[in-house]
Amino acid sequence: MYPTVAEVVALPVIRQGKPRLVAGSAGLSRRVRWVHVAEIADIAPLLRGGELVLTTGVMLPESGLARYVEELAAVGCAGLVVELGRRWRDDVPGALVTAAERHGLPLVTLTEETKYVAVTEAVVGLIVDAQLAELRAAEQVHETFTALTVAGAEPSEVLREVARTSGLAVVLETLGHDVLAYDAAGHDPVTLLDDWAARSRAVTVTERTAYDTESGWLITIVGARGADWGRLVMVSPEPPPHRHVVVAERAASALAVHRLVARDRESLERQTHRTLLAQLLGQAPQSPDLGARAAALGVPLERRQLIGVAVRPVSMLQGQTLAAQEVLRDLAEATALAARRVTVAALVGVVDDTSVRALLSVPMTVGVEGVLRKVAREVHRTAAFSVVIAVGTTVTSTSDVRRSLGEAAHVAGAALRAPGSQLYHRLDDVRLRGLLHLLREDERVRAFADRELGPLLARDSAQGSRLVELLRCLCENGGNKSAAAAAAHLSRTAYYQQLGRIEQVLGVSLEDPESVLSLYVALLVHEMGP
Repeated sequence: MYPTVAEVVALPVIRQGKPRLVAGSAGLSRRVRWVHVAEIADIAPLLRGGELVLTTGVMLPESGLARYVEELAAVGCAGLVVELGRRWRDDVPGALVTAAERHGLPLVTLTEETKYVAVTEAVVGLIVDAQLAELRAAEQVHETFTALTVAGAEPSEVLREVARTSGLAVVLETLGHDVLAYDAAGHDPVTLLDDWAARSRAVTVTERTAYDTESGWLITIVGARGADWGRLVMVSPEPPPHRHVVVAERAASALAVHRLVARDRESLERQTHRTLLAQLLGQAPQSPDLGARAAALGVPLERRQLIGVAVRPVSMLQGQTLAAQEVLRDLAEATALAARRVTVAALVGVVDDTSVRALLSVPMTVGVEGVLRKVAREVHRTAAFSVVIAVGTTVTSTSDVRRSLGEAAHVAGAALRAPGSQLYHRLDDVRLRGLLHLLREDERVRAFADRELGPLLARDSAQGSRLVELLRCLCENGGNKSAAAAAAHLSRTAYYQQLGRIEQVLGVSLEDPESVLSLYVALLVHEMGP
């Protein structure tokens, strides 16, 4: 908001004095915060920086001119204007010129008498006008972004306004430096986003809003309720004016409010869906108006094809309950978004600690498989991480929905052990794993697994061996010892020796197909955990 030395020298009141720049041209872009008239040599301690010093030089010593300039430069003086005629007639001493050039301090001489009070008034007027213009611009920015916030503008609209108002490219990123949205402001987006994550990681700020000179980035943190989730980056090669800082901060506020409102709105919807799903699963008493409530949500349950779906993350953060809840919540939103894009009615919610459940409601005249393929494809595309999608049997009565949803959950659990590349899984796809997953709570199945593998597990635990792992390699390679040795990263001789130890510990022959089958079933049960 402050004028530069060059802009001040160009003012008519100074042009009348026939100014001449004799040194320090490198500092002409310095900002003039104030104008100060001073004749004494030790004025530097009284300055705060950014002042344009006006003098006639009548009290400056001949032998201390270099030190005089050095002190002015040290306190951040913007420039020095000397009126000739009183102390020096035609030019200032060489020592003054040399020192000013060395420190990049603009040194301007005036050959005509100039009213310094008029200069002060003109420059202060320029500064005040700039400040008023800045305040008006800031007020306009506040009004614009307040309107966007009230209207619930999407992030793309907010960034478009940032680019339009500032003329700068802008990027919204996560705290992990993934780009969520951007507006290149007419510049090449490829150049803007090239190697973005690496460049962004190299730029850190300690304040909520700060300008990094080296990168030329104005950065402000985006978040609400003390939960920061992103950064807004404006690419500004030059230090930004105050109004651009206001733009960045107001845009960050609009983005934070949008996310907060959107998440609250979706959370309320998810809560409603979860309540209905819990009743359909028998986890809560079923209200008589359940069908009417579902229909009011746009998910009719009467005379429809109803398909239970379970969506599970391939990897879950074990032991980190809050993180796991966040993952499932985001996955529920992704699943609901996928259903909306495919225009299929669906109840979507998190009803346990492992998966997202959905109940698709498809018209009787529409093919189910086509709908499932579209929904699964959208979920895989929308989800931020790898997932397994499982589908239950198609039913037509709400009394059978529990079976379809439960079947989907069982299939998802089984498919999670070997997710593969299928869009979605049915009970037929998981075969033996699916059967064992259905029976995993049966104590007799657990007892069988313990009998089969108990000695081997005890041996591994006591001696730190990997016999169970080597047995699994054999089973998963269909009894092919050469392939199993390669999978175990052992030579065939070494692997055969380990197989001999397994036979000795278990007291069985691995040449017997039935023994290998029994051990493989026990391994599958053991993998499912308690």
